[in-house]
Amino acid sequence: MAVRKAYVLILVETGKAESVVKALRGKPGVAGADMVVGPHDVVATLNGVDADAIARTVVNDVQAIRGVQRTLTYMVIGD
Repeated sequence: MAVRKAYVLILVETGKAESVVKALRGKPGVAGADMVVGPHDVVATLNGVDADAIARTVVNDVQAIRGVQRTLTYMVIGD
């Protein structure tokens, strides 16, 4: 079963959530991004051809955004 979707919970610096969401929405592989209330500040939905592609997007694109402090990735395993 190939992983093609993931949810990424993102902790950001205070006051940076809106700019992180805007940056995420312009990245390839990012299907959506929203600010949320809770222990994390942003939730992003990523799509990729497989788990490796999604992991590369997280490491190379999501974590590189200014203000991102930490990410937690949940790979979707069902339909």
